[in-house]
Amino acid sequence: MSYENILVQKENGIATVTINRPKKLNALNRDTIQELHTAFSALEADAETKVIVLTGSGEKAFVAGADISEFADFSVDEGGKLAAKGQELLFDFVQNLGTPVIAAVNGFALGGGLELAMAAHFRIASDNAKMGLPEVSLGVIPGYGGTQRLPQLVGKGKAMEMIMTAGMIGAEEAKQCGLVNHVTTQEELLGLANKLATKITRNSLVAIRGAIKAVNANYEDGVNGYKVEISEFGNCFGTEDFNEGTTAFLEKRKANFPGK
Repeated sequence: MSYENILVQKENGIATVTINRPKKLNALNRDTIQELHTAFSALEADAETKVIVLTGSGEKAFVAGADISEFADFSVDEGGKLAAKGQELLFDFVQNLGTPVIAAVNGFALGGGLELAMAAHFRIASDNAKMGLPEVSLGVIPGYGGTQRLPQLVGKGKAMEMIMTAGMIGAEEAKQCGLVNHVTTQEELLGLANKLATKITRNSLVAIRGAIKAVNANYEDGVNGYKVEISEFGNCFGTEDFNEGTTAFLEKRKANFPGK
């Protein structure tokens, strides 16, 4: 499938999705959000895709934010619908994918860009990365999950400071507060992402899918995450991956998981 605003490459079970609007610093517009939804849907359905790496093209930005020109004249109703549709199509969708998603943040990740990175299952960053939610400087608040996911990752106080000051933090500070897991040079960023992705591919993707569901349940209102964990744990006992994993352990060999 061909896209106008993104690139998708697949190799050795790892798909790399690159947001490709360098002249706009990879800003998210309607078309890009829709293309990302389509691409993630296709990769989720592809049995050969075991991990997805998400990044931005060029050296300046992961995603510098949303394309403000698209909604500058929106009404109250239109603004609400914009946030609801975007969360459904992309941000919540990515968070709940069963296929692991690693955000490789190169350069600026601002507004919707940071919100997209936070929707991924975890993040790594280049040492020149800058992250922030500057929406209040435009008279609006983060609308793609930023007010919810940022406190979950960095704590309420730090999130409040970042949102209210509209300031940016660098990669090392982002690592210190738990926003990103690793920091490396821009040249080594995708290499590190692929190294981590390769480690993931060696494990049971059926079990990983269940683990993602269980971890996410902890952050859903009205859902008992412990019960979800118990259910997903039990489900593992009926899988071919469980049989292979336990057999390989007892036979003192590496497991070759069928992914079923």
